[in-house]
Amino acid sequence: MYEMTIRLQAGGIRLYEQIYEHIKKEIRDGKLLAGERLPSTRSLAEYLQVARSTVDYAYGQLLDEGYIEAKPCKGYFVCPMEELIQLEDTRDIINVPDKKDVPDIDNVLSIHNVGMADGKKSGREQGGGEVPAPVQGSHSPSLICDFSPHDIDMSGFPFGVWKKITKNILTDANSDLFSRGEPQGDYELRLTISRYIHSSRGVNCRPEQIVVGAGNDYLLLLLEKLLGGQVRIAMENPTYLRSWRILKSFSYHVVTVDADENGMKVGQLEKENVSAVYCMPSHQFPSGTVMPIGRRLELLKWADKGADRYIIEDDYDSEFRYHGKPIPALQATDEHGRVIYIGSFSKAIAPAIRISFMVLPEILLEKYLRELFFYSCTVSRIDQSILNEFIRDGYFERHLNRMRKIYRAKHELLLEELRPFRKKFAVTGENAGLHLLLKAREDITEERLVMSAADVGVRVYGLSESMAETSMHRQERRTQTESATVLLGFGALKTEQIQEGVRRLKEVWL
Repeated sequence: MYEMTIRLQAGGIRLYEQIYEHIKKEIRDGKLLAGERLPSTRSLAEYLQVARSTVDYAYGQLLDEGYIEAKPCKGYFVCPMEELIQLEDTRDIINVPDKKDVPDIDNVLSIHNVGMADGKKSGREQGGGEVPAPVQGSHSPSLICDFSPHDIDMSGFPFGVWKKITKNILTDANSDLFSRGEPQGDYELRLTISRYIHSSRGVNCRPEQIVVGAGNDYLLLLLEKLLGGQVRIAMENPTYLRSWRILKSFSYHVVTVDADENGMKVGQLEKENVSAVYCMPSHQFPSGTVMPIGRRLELLKWADKGADRYIIEDDYDSEFRYHGKPIPALQATDEHGRVIYIGSFSKAIAPAIRISFMVLPEILLEKYLRELFFYSCTVSRIDQSILNEFIRDGYFERHLNRMRKIYRAKHELLLEELRPFRKKFAVTGENAGLHLLLKAREDITEERLVMSAADVGVRVYGLSESMAETSMHRQERRTQTESATVLLGFGALKTEQIQEGVRRLKEVWL
């Protein structure tokens, strides 16, 4: 067992974060080797003279990020990843600017620990028509409860603040505000976004690397121009179908890659001969998987082998995390400009916001400025100004904190209500996001679960509906799947709706 000496500092950084950062650094520096056992939470807490819950928090964060693993009745062990820590230096292949050329914006804005990145809009932002009509029996009652994994709670939206900002901006507006503006979006907003995603997600970028657009659809359209036609791109399966359909509508050749409990299987990428990957490493939809650090480094190593390989990171749903602190973005670990980072404000604020952004690696930024400079920004300058002030002046942070409390309460309520289901169902995806997954332990089809729920006025969503296959194949999968899995979203539901919906599911599923 590794004897651990950690010097804790009073004040400033929280104790559990100091423990987490120390152990993470020891692993990344190779001082803690794969398979090495860590002290138990009890013994480490006694040694450091801290509460055991403090060590539990630190170990929990390391578990979530995949640095360590827990073995029943044995303890905590370092995950095998030592061969992946040092990526080859390919700066001779890829033109990455020296960090001294990047302007220092650390003192421009101070926004702390706000989670971010939307990805799935209106139902993730692009919304609505993604999920087919519910399957109902011949005597189905009217819909009482819709466990949609896409909808959000608008009751906590600060309408008064938004109106006040809008009024002030329009009152003080001059002719400049009604001009076309910069193609990439107003510099002030891009500066605010760059500072925000650095503090909340660890993303390293300059404002010049950011492109603002009205929804991910537009940003993916720009990417098609940047990456070129006939690109082979891989996506996880199951995945977010709207993005899959958008990419399929381009000249890309889209292939699907299997995923396990750690996310996309990187070994299949070479077999598929792809040059781009679309993934959601911080909170995959719909599985809820968080890609651990070992798999992330493996994916970055794959991308690092070719100058034309890129990873499109859709940073979905990472702002709503209920245990530990937010998982850093994959882009935060990228040292060679292989990750294209995409985020949105539609789920964190409101679907109607329709403001997304994309962080381009330097080499793609050069191509964008050279070949796509004539594309105008698709977001009005008034909306950009409102959002900029909303984030810059701290309203967004306060709104997120309020919504986290609201969603955490619903999340815990749903978990509590689902306690009687745990003998027949495994509950997963319970640490983040706005939905849970129930996987049947017995032989029953997904279609049977969906139909029986509809018979009592409850709508649930089958996992197979997110499979990137034809409608016929998805229908066959719904009928034949034995380990059926359904999604239960809680974002837009009230307390009594959650309770009544689960009560009705108990009648037909237990």
